Amino acid sequence: MLLHVTRIPYQPLLLALCLLILCSCSGTRMPAESTQAIIGITEGWNSSHVSLSLVEKNHAGQWKTVLGPFKGRIGYHGTAWGRGLHSNPFWAQEKVEGDDRSPAGIFDLGGLYVCNPTPVKHDPAIPCLQVGPNDLWVSDRRVPHLYNRHVRLPHPARTPWQKHEMMNQRDYHHSIKMLVHHNTAHNGKRPRVGKGSSIFFHIWRKQGQYASAGCTTLNEGNFRALIARLQAGRRPVYILLPREEYLRRRQDWDLP
Repeated sequence: MLLHVTRIPYQPLLLALCLLILCSCSGTRMPAESTQAIIGITEGWNSSHVSLSLVEKNHAGQWKTVLGPFKGRIGYHGTAWGRGLHSNPFWAQEKVEGDDRSPAGIFDLGGLYVCNPTPVKHDPAIPCLQVGPNDLWVSDRRVPHLYNRHVRLPHPARTPWQKHEMMNQRDYHHSIKMLVHHNTAHNGKRPRVGKGSSIFFHIWRKQGQYASAGCTTLNEGNFRALIARLQAGRRPVYILLPREEYLRRRQDWDLP
């Protein structure tokens, strides 16, 4: 019995593969109304060190650096593609819960969550919530309806689970937090359970000696300066990418 093998033409297959690669990244552009961006550049996917700058677009349409560059730290294991305003390549290593990687891509910035004794200067149009023992941010995959969401209890956290999910852990380094809209209920999207939660900017530890579990951390003074400069009306975004990836996508994604 002869086995019939169907030969697939090489050129059409190669063309289809190229189209798939192109389509996997299509549709990604900086939001037209965004005229402020925090840019985070690492030296590779596995680096936990990041250089942070705030850039603004002027009336002539030119991007100018107005703050930075500042040194910062991100996830212990570097970066992996996140869920934000961009489209991920089909071959991408995507962020998952507990991987100690920071999400790469383009993300809207959210509000502030504060329990610092010193007031934080900010645009009044940017939401700022004073957090306490009633406030949780849920990272537990076993409760999908609450995953990667802020929850305010009618009473202080008292069960072991509630205390584990508390935002206010009496940790000064988390006393000022700014939300990064990775995998959140935002822009009509819903969180995907297990794709990473609780991604914020916050104050770094030991003057940057330690990386994070996925957040972006920096010196408190520089962090306050960034917050004070941001304006809700300019739709600030956070762009976090390895340098080579940023340069590769800069033109197609219309990055600063």
